[in-house]
Amino acid sequence: MGIPQEIDDYMKRTIDDSLGLPISTESLQLKLRSSEETQRRLREQYLLLLSKLKEKNQIIERSKAEANMNAVALKRFVQENQKLAAECANLLSQCNKWEKECLLYDRDREALMDFGNEADERAKKAEIRVHELEEELGKLNEELRFYRHRYESQGIDSSSEGATEEENLLESILAALICKNEITSGRAFLEANTSLESCLRLLKMWNRLRPSTQKILTLAAEVKTLKKDKEHLRINLSKAEEEVKILFEENNILDEANKRLLRQSREEKNLHDSGGKHTGSASAKVRKENNILDSLYLLVSTFISLMLQFA
Repeated sequence: MGIPQEIDDYMKRTIDDSLGLPISTESLQLKLRSSEETQRRLREQYLLLLSKLKEKNQIIERSKAEANMNAVALKRFVQENQKLAAECANLLSQCNKWEKECLLYDRDREALMDFGNEADERAKKAEIRVHELEEELGKLNEELRFYRHRYESQGIDSSSEGATEEENLLESILAALICKNEITSGRAFLEANTSLESCLRLLKMWNRLRPSTQKILTLAAEVKTLKKDKEHLRINLSKAEEEVKILFEENNILDEANKRLLRQSREEKNLHDSGGKHTGSASAKVRKENNILDSLYLLVSTFISLMLQFA
């Protein structure tokens, strides 16, 4: 078996080096190429290791940043735990304080319940006494009205003839104005105004009032009702005026649109004498706008006349 050429060349170069013989140019070139190839491989390995080192450094930096963030979060967590512990201690002390206050409140509540029971008994006794006094007061008022009526009847006898004629005339006028069925509105008027002392007193005396007085109160109730109706009509009239203004503005807009359509139809008629269908549609649209305007005018005029009639 023969020795390979590369091994043979290597052995020759080694023997020449050991004997101190000069090295051939071919051997030097081979060594140079091998050294350059080795240098290139070393450079590639160096660059590869350098890129890996940079990646590891980046990983280390990210790990440091995450560690710092975790340390900050842990510090905040510890601080929050400390705050929560302090709040828990505060709440515990407040809870103990409130428990003591609740005990005091229970004692005070029992004392107040006892006092309330005593107050209820006193109130019942006072209510019974009030009813007794009201009954006595009613009896005294009846006696007072009786003696007052006797006194007034004795003092009015001298002028009863003129007063009787005046009352008869007033009664006839009020009877012509008010029916018997309408007198209940006077009582309702007094019931609605019991906050006034005079109305309250007249309501209590309603069955003893003269018919003329009842009819006068009925007239007062109708006057007040008419005032309320007048105020409502005034408000409705102001609203109607606002609506009329809005309709007037819309009318102006429709009028402008109507004029614009008329101009457009005339221009189209002049430009297209043969386009009868288009002109007919435009004129129909104009007639429709005119019908809408006429309806709006009629509606507004009718509404205003009705409001003025009610006012």
